[in-house]
Amino acid sequence: MNAAAGFGRPRRHLRRTDSTNARAKELAEKGGPSGLVVTADEQTAGRGRQGRSWFAPPGTALLYSALVRPERALPLLPLAAPLAVCEAAEAVAPVRCQVKWPNDVWVDGRKLAGILIESRPEVGGGGWTVIGVGLNVAVPQAELPDELRGRTTSLTADGEGGASVAEAMRALNDALGRWIVAPEEEVIGAFRARDALAGRSISWEEGAGTAAGIDSSGHLLVDTATGERIALGAGEVHLTLGVRRS
Repeated sequence: MNAAAGFGRPRRHLRRTDSTNARAKELAEKGGPSGLVVTADEQTAGRGRQGRSWFAPPGTALLYSALVRPERALPLLPLAAPLAVCEAAEAVAPVRCQVKWPNDVWVDGRKLAGILIESRPEVGGGGWTVIGVGLNVAVPQAELPDELRGRTTSLTADGEGGASVAEAMRALNDALGRWIVAPEEEVIGAFRARDALAGRSISWEEGAGTAAGIDSSGHLLVDTATGERIALGAGEVHLTLGVRRS
């Protein structure tokens, strides 16, 4: 994709849909251009990684899916996308963002945004990738399900005043256009600077250890109790977090 082209043109906005990613994938299959963005006021079946659902009351979050048809492979896209979300959030609100590997955006230990990337490999030049983003802009804590209260946050104080969904969308269009074509070393360096897991104890189905950053391919490095350092891929594990070790 040509970085100068950016995102947001064309844009398809829906008042209500099951999933902006689903709509963007349909448009991709019909030949939609790189840079196309689908947004919605409300999703009835918003999805996150590993089948999780995404909840946001109507009009309180940026529900956004961008289509990209890259001219070359983008192996670090799962890292670049959350960096773009961080930059966009900080451009419109007084927040400092971190990334929980591989691609959740946190503020003060609470989830601000989630990202779901779905791709179809190139077949006869028709490959595409859809970058789905759910960014809480003005979600009142009182409207969240009990299990999410205290675990998520928004760009505005309890959903009142501050940044708007439209401002967040414009900032994300700009930031995403830059980050998906950024040099790999820049992506790795920026991700390490925002790494929310470094030094924290983590566990997954097959083991446990202390997060030790990421390698040059974007895998999560973990130091185990046996002294071994291993690398985990994003599709391999569901992490459970512990405390940060000093």
